[in-house]
Amino acid sequence: MKKEQLLGFVGPLLFLLVWAALSYTKIVNPVLIPTPGDVAIKIWKLFYTGEIWLNLLSTIYRLLLGFVISLALGIPLGLLLGASKKIANSLEFLIDFFRSIPASALFPMFLLFFGIGDTANISVVVFSCTLVIIIYTMYGVKNAKDARIGMAKVLNASKFNIFTKIILPESLPHIFAGARISISIALILVVVTEMFIGTKCGLGMLIYDSQQMFRIPTMYGVILLVGAIGYGLNKVFVVIESKVFHWAGK
Repeated sequence: MKKEQLLGFVGPLLFLLVWAALSYTKIVNPVLIPTPGDVAIKIWKLFYTGEIWLNLLSTIYRLLLGFVISLALGIPLGLLLGASKKIANSLEFLIDFFRSIPASALFPMFLLFFGIGDTANISVVVFSCTLVIIIYTMYGVKNAKDARIGMAKVLNASKFNIFTKIILPESLPHIFAGARISISIALILVVVTEMFIGTKCGLGMLIYDSQQMFRIPTMYGVILLVGAIGYGLNKVFVVIESKVFHWAGK
C-alpha cells in the first residue's frame, strides 16, 4: 500500500480515537456520546432488521431525482448564458439574487406551494442545485481559451463546430465540478428537508425521530451513514473526473 493511501487512514483513526476517549473515559456524558462499538452494533442492527432500507432508498431517490432535474435545467441554461453576453447581463441580477438566499429560508414557501411530501423536498434541491450548475457551466463556457477559438475562426470553422469541438469540451470540467458540488448540496438539503418539511420516511426523518425518542446510538449511526454516502459520492466524482477529463488545464 502506498504512503499516500496510508495517510488517508490518519483522519478516520484520529476521529475514532477522540470519540472513544470522550465516551469511554466519560469526560462527556456517555448517554449523549455512546461508544463507537455501540453505534457500530446499532448500524448493523438497522440493516439486519431492515429498518434502514426504506429510509435509505427514499433519501437516495429524492437526492438523485432532484440532482438529475437540476442537471437537465442547469446545463442548457448555463451554456446559453455563457454563449450570450446579452442574456447573461440581463439575468445576472436574478441569478446572484436567488443564489444569495439560503435554501432553508425558502422552506415555508415550498411548503405553501407543494405541501408536505416529496415534491416540496425535491423542489428545494432543484432550486439550489440548478443555480450552482448554471453558474459553473456559464463560467466554463466563458473560460474557453480565446486562442483556440480564434484559430478555429481563421480556419473557417462553423459556429456549431467551434461550440462542439472547443467550447463544450473545455467547459465540461467546470460543468462536472458544478455537478460534484451540487450533489453534495443535494444530499444536505434532502436530509434537512426530511427533518423539517416532513416525510413518512427518509434518513433525515430517522435522525430527527431518533433524537426526539432519545435513541442516541441510532441517531449517530444514521448521521455516520449520511456522511458515508456523501463521501462515497464525492469519491465517485473524483475518479470519473480524473479518468474522463484528462485534457483539463492543458
